[in-house]
Amino acid sequence: MAETEQSISLAGMPLHDVDADESDESLPGDQADSADADGWDTDLEVDDIGRRRKAGLAAELYLQACEIVGVIPATSYLRNQGNSTLNMNHHGLGPKGTKALAIALVSDIQITDLELEDNCLLPEGARYLVEMLKENFTIQRMNLSNNNLQAAGAKSIAKMLLENIAIKTLALSGNGFVDEAAKSFADTLANNFQVKSLDLSHNWFCETGGEHLGHMLASNESLETLNLSWNCLRMSGAVALCNGLKVNVTLKHLDLSYNGFGSEGAQALGDALHHNNTLLSLDLSSNRITYEALRLLCHGLAFNDTLRVLRLLHNPITSEGALLMLTTVRNNSKSALEEINISTVMVSEAFVEMLESIQQEHPVLDVRYLGVTGAFTRTRKVDAMKVIQHFLEGRKQCLIDFFKSIDKEGTMRVHASDLRKAIQQAKMPLDSFNIEVLIQKLDVDKTGLIDYSFTGQL
Repeated sequence: MAETEQSISLAGMPLHDVDADESDESLPGDQADSADADGWDTDLEVDDIGRRRKAGLAAELYLQACEIVGVIPATSYLRNQGNSTLNMNHHGLGPKGTKALAIALVSDIQITDLELEDNCLLPEGARYLVEMLKENFTIQRMNLSNNNLQAAGAKSIAKMLLENIAIKTLALSGNGFVDEAAKSFADTLANNFQVKSLDLSHNWFCETGGEHLGHMLASNESLETLNLSWNCLRMSGAVALCNGLKVNVTLKHLDLSYNGFGSEGAQALGDALHHNNTLLSLDLSSNRITYEALRLLCHGLAFNDTLRVLRLLHNPITSEGALLMLTTVRNNSKSALEEINISTVMVSEAFVEMLESIQQEHPVLDVRYLGVTGAFTRTRKVDAMKVIQHFLEGRKQCLIDFFKSIDKEGTMRVHASDLRKAIQQAKMPLDSFNIEVLIQKLDVDKTGLIDYSFTGQL
């Protein structure tokens, strides 16, 4: 025990643990003989015993660290011994609790996923984790969101990423990062080619921050997923970010929702989409995308042949803008778009007719919209629900089972767009006008979700 206590030097970091050789001791003779005598599953039994022994050492070390630091041990850590995921979100660890945990994690080779969201770590707690990660190379995914890490914490984490080769996924949402933090990450990720997924949403990156992140995208060759939603990226910052995206060769998923791109950013993004050939999904929801901004964005969509998912919710693009975008997709024979989400936009009859025409040749295209403005004056109104029931009866199906086949999550609710798509794919004898009348009737709260529990009574 003296050796273990001596190894927990808490006067300052770096952290050190017990000698790793202790966890590799051979089995006692009688246990080894018994394992061999069984003649099968010997390796599995030995591995299981080894894992339990290592878990016991980690637990003992954690308890001692808590005692010396002066914090109450978190039972969540003790209960998760031997598991690959440690979820300690919302535990109120604080810097001291994080220090005790970091000491135990130095030599914990079981954990690959570390969840520490909302623990009030502060920059001090981030420093303890950074010191731990200088020696621990088994943790691959780490969530430090909502911990008020600030610029100092960002600097510590960025410095760690220059040395750590194991971290692949890093979530840092809601940490009060400003443009200074963006520079720290940009400088590091220009040279770090290990991180694949990075979440920097809900921070305070503005124009200068966008410029730093744009430089990072231009040189980074590993990031595949980047979440920058809920920041303040606009004007020159948005333009610089798009300039980096234009030459990036690895990014596949980009979330820019809830920023302020506007026309200036949309034009730069359109230029980026014209040249970028790796991005698969793009979220531009709530970015002040007007009809004019969408027109500029479409200049890039007219040539892009890789983007599959485009989300434009909560933008004032109007029904005319929606029709312009759909026309652009139709005219681009190489378009790879499979999902367009404008489910907060009312579209025109011309839009619906064009969509039906496009889906004849490209049935994979799913466009989600709020509804249809005006009326289809040339179409006779029918009882759509009775038409669906009759259609299903002819195939020996019932109405509730049809809805359940759409409801993949079993919530007794379906998205209006999913119902629309299911009716069209089943080739039920309903035109667009009557489908829309049905959807608007069923979507009582106008939320885009339909409660179908009533179908059990039909």
